[in-house]
Amino acid sequence: MIRWLGPSDPFPPIETALSDPNGLLAAGGDLSAARLLDAYRRGIFPWSADDEPILWWAPDPRMVLFLDELHVARSLKKRIRSGVFSTTADRAFDAVVAGCAEPRADADGTWITAAIANAYAGLHRSGHAHSVETWMDGQLVGGLYGVSIGRMFYGESMFAREPDASKIALAFLVRQLQRWGFELIDCQMSTAHLATLGAREIPRREFIRRVNDLTGLPAVPAPWTLDDDLPSIF
Repeated sequence: MIRWLGPSDPFPPIETALSDPNGLLAAGGDLSAARLLDAYRRGIFPWSADDEPILWWAPDPRMVLFLDELHVARSLKKRIRSGVFSTTADRAFDAVVAGCAEPRADADGTWITAAIANAYAGLHRSGHAHSVETWMDGQLVGGLYGVSIGRMFYGESMFAREPDASKIALAFLVRQLQRWGFELIDCQMSTAHLATLGAREIPRREFIRRVNDLTGLPAVPAPWTLDDDLPSIF
């Protein structure tokens, strides 16, 4: 059995998370900024379907992308250098979240409910949630968003309306984070798509150790901006 959280109940130890389904730790609670930031600092994240209560997860192993292991395919580098796309940060957070919530051919429904969108919009306003946007001809065609505490970035979701648009956003985010002294991005659950980009699984205990180290470092002030010379390094 998992624990049901009341409004002021603390999270249970992550070691008590279920192995099946992998990482399910607790249910209930709320999506306040304080609750969410406490969760991320502990290596916990919310994920649930539209008709479910809030579910909290801490899977073992944990999928992460070490920044120096990002795989940028030759074809993707060519698209970046083509100048067709432009990339920004924290320019259209709400639109990126809305894009991530759009129906997908390979998914049944979305976990990004109105409550989730509102909660992360609040984190964005407080400087803890950030977006990276990919543009083409002045139109938003892809992007991603996530949460940052100290020098730790927790990826939440990405979307693309043009081929490679989300990959371009990720590539720019990784290179910028490297310049700021970040080490890895939390990818939460393991997927084949993330593996093609260089993400891999590590034991939960190692993930938590890194989280503890990185969240204690000074944060990068919001709003974030991308360095102008980033396209030239691909």
